[in-house]
Amino acid sequence: MQISAEMISGKTEAHLSVLDNISGLGNACLLHTDVIKPFLTMREAAAKKGLDLRVASGFRSYERQLSIWNGKATGQRFLLNDNGQPIDPDSLCDTEKLNAILRWSALPGCSRHHWGTDLDVWDSAAVPEDYSLQLVPEEYQQSGPFYALSCWLDEYAETYGFVRPYDIDRGGVAPEPWHLSYLPIAKQFEAQLSATFVRKILDNSDLVLAEVAVDSLDDIWDQFICTR
Repeated sequence: MQISAEMISGKTEAHLSVLDNISGLGNACLLHTDVIKPFLTMREAAAKKGLDLRVASGFRSYERQLSIWNGKATGQRFLLNDNGQPIDPDSLCDTEKLNAILRWSALPGCSRHHWGTDLDVWDSAAVPEDYSLQLVPEEYQQSGPFYALSCWLDEYAETYGFVRPYDIDRGGVAPEPWHLSYLPIAKQFEAQLSATFVRKILDNSDLVLAEVAVDSLDDIWDQFICTR
């Protein structure tokens, strides 16, 4: 498969297909065309155990990631600490603000969701219809509604080619037990992503804190982008 810069950075949808009626949130999502079949196969297997595996988020465009990033960088969206609690942005210098954003949100152009290989999942059978999905670690822990799903994924996800790139805290991106990556395709994207590529992306006047990110790129690459 030929992977273009636009595919890596979320600036094209040419490699994607629609996954209908699987979100459980009233919206369809886009995934890499070659990811849909293995996901549906995994979903069928989960259903035999009483799990209704749904996708909360699949492909995310560069523009969408830029909007999320800039919203956090300008105080229009919450910044969170390691425990997922809001932080006062005025209490942080630019470098601290940058790291707080990166803990929970990828740099635009560097999100695994750009590739269409990565998706956030939940179990709609475990909660009532009016449940407000949060996608926080507590939902997937022993006292949370999606603990059974998490245990099942621990045991069976890799059988279908899926891994959790943010399964534990490595000091960079916060743990995301809901985040799955279809490794056979994702690793091809990973192989194309480099610090040089990221530096080109960061030369962008639309990106808030771009100058700080460029100055910190080596640390960002090691801590937040290289996950495996």
